[in-house]
Amino acid sequence: MQRLTRFAVAVLAGMAFALPAQAQQVTFMTGPQGGSWIPLGGALKGMWENSIANLSIQQTPGAGIANVRGLDEGKAQIALANSSTTVDGLAGRAPYPRKVTQVCQLANLYPQYFQVVASANSGINAFADLKGKVLVTQPKGNTAEILTATVLKLNGMSYGSLAKVNFQAGYTDAVGLMKDGHAQVFTLGTTAPASAVMDLASARDVKLVPVDDKTMTALKDINPGYNRLIIKAGTYPKQDHDVPVIGYSTHLIVRCDLPEATVYTMAKTVAGNIGNMSAIVKAIAGMSPKDMAIDIGVPLHKGAERFYKEAGAL
Repeated sequence: MQRLTRFAVAVLAGMAFALPAQAQQVTFMTGPQGGSWIPLGGALKGMWENSIANLSIQQTPGAGIANVRGLDEGKAQIALANSSTTVDGLAGRAPYPRKVTQVCQLANLYPQYFQVVASANSGINAFADLKGKVLVTQPKGNTAEILTATVLKLNGMSYGSLAKVNFQAGYTDAVGLMKDGHAQVFTLGTTAPASAVMDLASARDVKLVPVDDKTMTALKDINPGYNRLIIKAGTYPKQDHDVPVIGYSTHLIVRCDLPEATVYTMAKTVAGNIGNMSAIVKAIAGMSPKDMAIDIGVPLHKGAERFYKEAGAL
């Protein structure tokens, strides 16, 4: 009996040794079609799968606020997000129904620009000029859509003050409406230059609408995660002067219950592939572990914290 028992244990041990390690499958929420988050997400997916044994990542489209909720609700484990609206989620501010509790910081990446792009002949030179115009933005709940509604409110308007509002899932469809003359102004939050705006500017004369001091001050009073950024002259065709806009940061978030070893290697891999990522998003060039670890009010995952301490960034 003892010999049989020892034989059975040996067989079971051999079977366990022969079986491949169980794959760790996770979902990675990125951004809308036409933006920089989808190609950046594809690059990150490849880097992480090459660096972490048995990691399998399913990449899906998303948007800033939806991604934060997706992580908190267990629909995804990794996501790209916007610092300002992630902080809103942790505080439980609208449009979040409650405080998010399972969202942790992996890394800061680069600044995002809220761009209000108007047709050159639209007569829109300031936010106040949006009244009575036809606007296209992202679906409700997207970071840029929430910011569009907030900017209108801070200027004494609402969507009802406009002639029409189109909520488009992808930048490509929004650009199509602008090209066809079915919309006069397009709002989006992404890098600068944005490929969608470049595409639009290749077909129609457009201009960027600047943020005014009153709107910027009022917005920072609501959420200090917003700040004023400058889109430099020459960023887009026929843009002959600097344009101040509302800014925030793109960052990587993970579920707080993702294994520490996995997140440690994810952070280390990001830090070791700055050149590859900056080939997709130029603003990432020159990023250091210290930049990645800057406190933006979102708790660091233990795995990320371990890497940043080892790298001397904390």
